This record gives sequence, structure tokens and C-alpha cells, in this order.
Amino acid sequence: MKIIGVIPARYKSSRFPGKPLVDICGKPMVWWTYQQAIQVTEFDEVYVATDDQRIFDTCIELGVNVIMTSEDNKTGTDRVGEVARKIPADIIVNVQGDEPLMAPETIRAAILPMIDDPSIQVTNLMARITDPVELINSTIPKVITNKDNIGVYMTRAAAPYPKGSIDYPFYKQICVYAFRTDALAFYCEYGKNYGKAKIEAIEDIELLRFIENGYKIKFMEVEVESLAVDTPNDLDKVRSIMAAKIKAGEISNH
Repeated sequence: MKIIGVIPARYKSSRFPGKPLVDICGKPMVWWTYQQAIQVTEFDEVYVATDDQRIFDTCIELGVNVIMTSEDNKTGTDRVGEVARKIPADIIVNVQGDEPLMAPETIRAAILPMIDDPSIQVTNLMARITDPVELINSTIPKVITNKDNIGVYMTRAAAPYPKGSIDYPFYKQICVYAFRTDALAFYCEYGKNYGKAKIEAIEDIELLRFIENGYKIKFMEVEVESLAVDTPNDLDKVRSIMAAKIKAGEISNH
């Protein structure tokens, strides 16, 4: 069984242009994410997938495996799908390029269920929400599952609504996705033929395309030390965390 990790890296981010190349303690952010991913023992190969020559050249300079992809990809998952068409594999894992603190063990949590159960087509991670601000933050997708942790719905709203009791754990999406080849091919072909699915377009959450079309997504609960870099303020926080880790000898920027 061949398993590859793919890190989509787009320069033209609407909220934070040039984000993959921002400096964090002497190295670009995409380098840090790559260093985390290559520690996942299940990966046979890890690639950065980009449509930007600046990112491509930086990866080559730093010894990072990189593949140039089309500018026409509508989503990061479409970009991962293009890599999957070029490099045959049984399981393809989308590791978000703006998660430089994502621990290898967290990434593994999305892979192991697919190795153990061949019927699982798609996995994603979720973490319990402990900060009430995150519950009402529309940039953070919330996850609703059934008793078997199969995804029922994903939303940017605070849901489900606790009508009877507030003693209920809410969960947020952690953006590591694993796909079997056929499921990923479905996602890409659907997009080419129809564009986004109905609710996917409303919520702007990619994985809803699978739920709307009858695919089961297995969600794995994880405890994470992670921070997605969506804003310059997030970047400042990550820089501080990285600097402390380097000073403590926990990680190296060489």
C-alpha cells in the first residue's frame, strides 16, 4: 500500500497573499509544514503542490519535494487530486500548508483508520472546542457526527443548538484529510462537471461535497497543539511558539 502526503501551497491567498513563503524563524512556513509531514512514518513520499514559480523555486532551493500544478484548480483538494493523477498511490493525505505546528502523530490519526478498515473512503480530524470564541468564529468549521463518528454535517455556525442542556461537547475541524484514490477522483470529477455541491457552496466547506453525495467521512478526535496561520496576528503567535521551541532545543531550523 502506497501512501503519499500532499501539502497544497497557493501564493494568491485572498486573506493573506504569499502566506506559504512568510518567514518563521529563518525558514518559510511551507518548509516547517514539510518537516512535520516527513516525520510521518506511514508516508512513502511527501510533496508540496503549488501553482506558483516562487514557491516552486524556494522548495527546490531548500530540498523540498515539489510538484507544479495547474492554476485552474478551484480548491486545495483539486490540487491534491492533480498530484494523485501524476503519482499513483492508494491513500492520499492533504496536509494544510498553513499548519506549521501540526504534529506528525496528529497527521497519522487520519491515516491509521484507513489502513485498518478498507471500507473507509475519507477521513478527517476534529478537536473539542475549549474556547467559546471559536464556537462563534465563522472561519472555524464545526463538525457534527453520529455515534460512530461518521460526519452528519459541517457548518460555520455554532451547532448543534443545545436546546435541552449546555452540557454538550462541540467540535471543530482540523484540516488533515485522507482519501482513497477513487473518492478523491470523484471529488475532482464532480467539480469539473457540476462545480460545488449545493450546501458546499453555501458553507464553503469542501468536504460537504462528499456528505451531500452519500460518502461517509470518518472523523477522528485528536488533541492538537496547532494553529492555522490565517492572519498576520496568527503568524506572530506561531513565530513566538517556534522561537520558544528552538530555544528549548525541541526543534531545529537547520
